[in-house]
Amino acid sequence: MMIKFEVIAIIPCYNEGKKFLTDDYKRFLLENPDTLICFVNDGSKDSTIEILMHIQNYNSSQVEIVTYDINLGKAEAVRKGVLHCQDKFAFEYIGFLDADLSVSLEEFKSFKELFKSGYSFCFGSRIARVGSNIQRKRIRFLIGRFIATLISNILSIKVYDTQCGCKMFGLDVVNPVFSKPFISKWLFDVEIFFRIINFYGKEQGLMRMLEVPLLSWIDRGDSKVKMTYFFKLFLDLYQIKKKYSK
Repeated sequence: MMIKFEVIAIIPCYNEGKKFLTDDYKRFLLENPDTLICFVNDGSKDSTIEILMHIQNYNSSQVEIVTYDINLGKAEAVRKGVLHCQDKFAFEYIGFLDADLSVSLEEFKSFKELFKSGYSFCFGSRIARVGSNIQRKRIRFLIGRFIATLISNILSIKVYDTQCGCKMFGLDVVNPVFSKPFISKWLFDVEIFFRIINFYGKEQGLMRMLEVPLLSWIDRGDSKVKMTYFFKLFLDLYQIKKKYSK
């Protein structure tokens, strides 16, 4: 019989040793016994695995570690983590967020309440507004807005922030979204939207999505995406659009 958790958080990790908020993870685990954290160590070469094992030793019943010797990229690391947990555990909601906790585990978990209104997919949005604490480097904000606007036009839907690394899924969309590999290592978020829309149809798919303005998002470090990827971005978008528009 599978161990059941209400929420599973997938945390892709690549050379995160210097940015781990270890105490935040420990505190969350202590206060949320119904949640599993699955770390996917994606070919890290630093102290990441030692830190992950330290957190697991603190609370082994709520921490799962999946390790790969080579770097698969964020898309595949997340997908492998979801499939691993799907095979090993029972759960109601599953999602992913960044290892540096730019979005807190507590805010991520709060998304589960929104599914009671019939949603299948809830995703964070880094909208700066009164009462929020959105801290982003200026250059990353400008590049992010350009990419987000481009993606919104490709998807033909009004979405502010497709690329925020905080997303949660209901059981009904786990297989449609994660059963097959993604085309892009970094723009797989776009594919998530396309897969849900293709699965339900555009009208029903959009009704099952909810963009959630975050209370807090703190830019804690440099992006893992190299600037040279900017030139490949358009090829990835073309391939994604071509595949999912058939």
